[in-house]
Amino acid sequence: MQAFTHLRALAAPIEGRNVDTDQIIPARFLKKNRDQFYKNYLFHDLRFDEHEAPRPEFILNHPLFSGAQILVADENFGCGSSREGAVYCLSDFGIRAILAPSFGDIFFNNCLKNGLLPLRLEAKSVDQVRQALLSSTGTNLSEREISIDLTTCTIQAPGLDGQQTFTMDPFWHECLLKGVDELALTLSYANEIAHFEQHHRRAHPWLNT
Repeated sequence: MQAFTHLRALAAPIEGRNVDTDQIIPARFLKKNRDQFYKNYLFHDLRFDEHEAPRPEFILNHPLFSGAQILVADENFGCGSSREGAVYCLSDFGIRAILAPSFGDIFFNNCLKNGLLPLRLEAKSVDQVRQALLSSTGTNLSEREISIDLTTCTIQAPGLDGQQTFTMDPFWHECLLKGVDELALTLSYANEIAHFEQHHRRAHPWLNT
């Protein structure tokens, strides 16, 4: 998966608490293969009407937020069922990071396993960013951009006063920076593991009998 170090990108505000995985990808699409069309299932019933025409009121259909790579959501984003397809369609759509006060636990971990950054910030800060994005109507792209530096765990965003820091689990921090999952990260230490085992056997020869 793609390493995540620094991202400066257009952000789109997603309204509503408890946006569940069935809204992110309706269950009827889970039997579909993950191919070039998978991104079309993201927020399908919110993005499109019964005739498959884009709903102009949905934020990702708005010209000002076309091509957004960051979502700014509300509390408990990604709750509901454990379907990993919710993360697949977000990633295939081009989403690299999601800001929210809280996430569904399984969805949060599925994001990390697939190189998508789920970033927890205080509810007040997230609301300030979301409101700043919603009030942006001009052609100045910087009014709708968020900058995330994962190497320093800092973020700059509309509505926030200067640069803010955030925290995340050190293990997943390393995985995202290297663009690997937990298995690949473990395998990257194969030489160190082998060296430890050799030293351990020499220091404790009775273990070999």
